[in-house]
Amino acid sequence: MLQRFCDYINKQHLFSPEQEVLLAVSGGRDSVAMLHLMHRAGYSFAIAHCNFHLRPGDAERDQDFVRRLADTYGVPFHTIDFDTLSYASGHRLSVEEAARVLRYDYFDRLISTHGYNAVATAHHADDSVETFFLNLFRGTGIAGLHGIRPRSGHVVHPMLCFSRSDINRYIESNRLEYVDDYTNTQTEARRNRIRLQLMPLLRDIYPAVDQVMLGNIERLAETEQVFDSHIKALAARLIHPVKPSIPGLQLPMWSISLDDIAALEPQRTLLFELLRPFGFNASTIDDLLSLMPEPRTGSLFQSPTHKMVVDRNRLLVAAETSVAPPLLRHSILPPTRFALPSSPSTIVVDADAVRQPLSLRLWEPGDRFMPFGMNQFRLVSDYLSDIKLNRIEKAYLHLLVDADGRVVWVVGLRADNRFRITATTRRLLEITVVQ
Repeated sequence: MLQRFCDYINKQHLFSPEQEVLLAVSGGRDSVAMLHLMHRAGYSFAIAHCNFHLRPGDAERDQDFVRRLADTYGVPFHTIDFDTLSYASGHRLSVEEAARVLRYDYFDRLISTHGYNAVATAHHADDSVETFFLNLFRGTGIAGLHGIRPRSGHVVHPMLCFSRSDINRYIESNRLEYVDDYTNTQTEARRNRIRLQLMPLLRDIYPAVDQVMLGNIERLAETEQVFDSHIKALAARLIHPVKPSIPGLQLPMWSISLDDIAALEPQRTLLFELLRPFGFNASTIDDLLSLMPEPRTGSLFQSPTHKMVVDRNRLLVAAETSVAPPLLRHSILPPTRFALPSSPSTIVVDADAVRQPLSLRLWEPGDRFMPFGMNQFRLVSDYLSDIKLNRIEKAYLHLLVDADGRVVWVVGLRADNRFRITATTRRLLEITVVQ
């Protein structure tokens, strides 16, 4: 088993003997076996353990056990305590997902601080098959059907060449001590249900299911590589970064032509793959396609990380992020310096017509102003509809108002006519959006 372990690490280029690896050790069978193999193989490593405080008493027992293992092997030991339940509640995550986020954030910090070359987890072949079924039922598309990859960024999985049975035999033959996590036998977690209920049923129907599934996963991983190269080429051709039309708005945005979407074949699958990096799921794609071939402008779709809106003949996608108000620069000038602004990022108004101080705020329904060149008021909302400002940018649009609450400028778009330069103007106020 030691030779298989070393051969797999070398074949997958996971790490070399000259590099130092951070081992994620829970104290259970799998991580204890990985730790023992790493020591026998002569690799340089440190140990990291996370106490999620989800099993009172047992969590502290596990932490102490792993600390003793680190002392036994004479390697650096890192540990941390998490209030996992509070984190899960505060971030609206399942406990399992919260633990995963906390764990890998901690590993990232250790790698950054101590310079470890990789972090190794003890996921094995059975875990990879279980992950396949989890992703299959979640509807992740082909990207989720490769099981667990040998490497994902700086996270490596040197135990994927072994089954759970292989590891159990190794533990017994080497008389290795470990701790049991009783939650692994409970069926509340979906992964446990797959391991404890689905897999035994499949093995009863198809005795060779484990070997067959590992072969399928390997072929699907190769198929994904071919498919992924096509998707990347398609995305480069169809998805274009666009600059916001509001000066000073720092918002990452991309555009996709609806005509290009209509020409996709197979449409649903390719559209799903194009939009998946923005966090949109299969349900969103179905909702979008239900509106085709002529979705209504303004139709909005949201993912955990992005917004997407139909804007006439295109889709606009933007990051879901907080955007700082525009930064403005003010200058007082004499009338002799008057010149028509050369860009929409600058206006020049009568300094004595506005009452200081000026302030910025987001526009609201019901806001009114007198567009430059007009002598009657209009709702800001009607003006934005007239100029066809897309729904995403509307959410970030600011108004510059004076001390009386009067709109001086729909920032970056149009000044208010009440503050225009006239023959009686004595002082100019130049206002510019600092890009």
